[in-house]
Amino acid sequence: MRFLRQALIGLVLMSMALGLLGYAGYLGYETYKEVQSREARVPQARERVFTVNVRAAEPQTITPYLTAFGEVQSRRTLDLRMAAGGQIVEISPNFAEGGVVEQGEILIRLDDADAQSALLRTESDLSDAKLEIVEAERAIALAKDELAAAVEQEALRSAALLRQQDLQQRGVGTTASVEAAELALSSAKQSVLSRRSGLDQSNARFNQAKTRLARAELANKDAHRHLNDTVMRAEFAGVLSGVSLVQGGLISANERVGQLIDPSAIEVAFRVSTQQYARLLNEDGSLIAAPADVSLDAIGGSVTSKAVLSRDSGSVADGQTGRVLFARLDNAIGLKPGDFVSVKVEEPALRFVVELPATALNAQNEVLAVGEGDRLEIINVTLMRRQANNVLVRSRDLPGRDIVTQQTPLLGKGIKVKVLREGGSMEPEAPKMVKLTKEKQEELIKRVEGNQWIPAKPKERLLKQLRSGEIKAETLKRLESRGGG
Repeated sequence: MRFLRQALIGLVLMSMALGLLGYAGYLGYETYKEVQSREARVPQARERVFTVNVRAAEPQTITPYLTAFGEVQSRRTLDLRMAAGGQIVEISPNFAEGGVVEQGEILIRLDDADAQSALLRTESDLSDAKLEIVEAERAIALAKDELAAAVEQEALRSAALLRQQDLQQRGVGTTASVEAAELALSSAKQSVLSRRSGLDQSNARFNQAKTRLARAELANKDAHRHLNDTVMRAEFAGVLSGVSLVQGGLISANERVGQLIDPSAIEVAFRVSTQQYARLLNEDGSLIAAPADVSLDAIGGSVTSKAVLSRDSGSVADGQTGRVLFARLDNAIGLKPGDFVSVKVEEPALRFVVELPATALNAQNEVLAVGEGDRLEIINVTLMRRQANNVLVRSRDLPGRDIVTQQTPLLGKGIKVKVLREGGSMEPEAPKMVKLTKEKQEELIKRVEGNQWIPAKPKERLLKQLRSGEIKAETLKRLESRGGG
């Protein structure tokens, strides 16, 4: 009996379980049929709108610049070399690396004992030569006087001969007296010839004395020069570089002991391309005196100086291109020869150009402009210059247009964009509102309330807008396209 009761209870429980399972299967089947019979939801295709930064294109006159790198060098540098060799006995206190010296200041003095002795010998020789000149002049004067006396004596002897000949013709004189007069005249003529020879010898002695004096003067000048060569003086005021000497050391002739640099004559040499060089020429083909800024960049700051283009290279070196330009520094404070600097040279001004970021220009020299309906248009431009991260372009279609400052592969002609102007402010767009009729309002409310796919909070906000009687045109279009969903 007990077994039968438990069997009946088990049978009842199994029947109830099978019934519940059958009912669950029925509910699932009905749900599946409802889902299959429901109209398929087609998502609305939306056009993607990109936000872009734009800049208004305003033509203006801009002075472009070219940037290059160069080296500072001195236009006036002197190698310090001793003309004579010897032992150093004196060095200027300023004769050191970076020492500042004045014009005419004694830098190095060598032992000049031998040069002093040589100078004294030449001065003695010069005094002897001068005395020889004086003696030669006296000898010439004496020879001239003796010649004059001999000529006078010859005249007297000639007159005496004429008188004896006259007396002989009148029969008063004798033949012996005439012959004696003739012999005396011949002797007087011989004396004149001898005096003339003596005068010639005196003149020759005078000429030799002058030659000796000239040689003595040359030797004396050489001795003075050799003495001066034992002293090195600064030819101009400047700064010393590459100095390596000690007092008491020995140096040889023409040995380089340092360099003297004029700090007021500093320039920078830099290389530019041929195209850049052509932009710095005037109508006559000469280099313009363009201003430039020279900067020595360093961590935490930089040293800057003004400069002016002065000249260009006379030829192009083997294996090189472009041109080497030289700019004269006006006030080279902090710049030294050998510094590697950056040079920014102002070019002639360009008119009617627009300055844009370099990212606004593509490889085909095209920019994107915002056209009607906030859709992009392509404008061809002429690239005039590149200035760091900006470009200077020119086009008749640019003035007054909004230009996209950064092109990306996603942007192109016809793309709809949302404009973000420079400064970070989004372009305001007032939403367009539509006023609903009573019938339309009730129809839309019914559609929204019957839609099971809209979440609770968005549905509440949407119903609130519909009950107000006005709704955004975009929202209305979306509701109508979805048929209430």
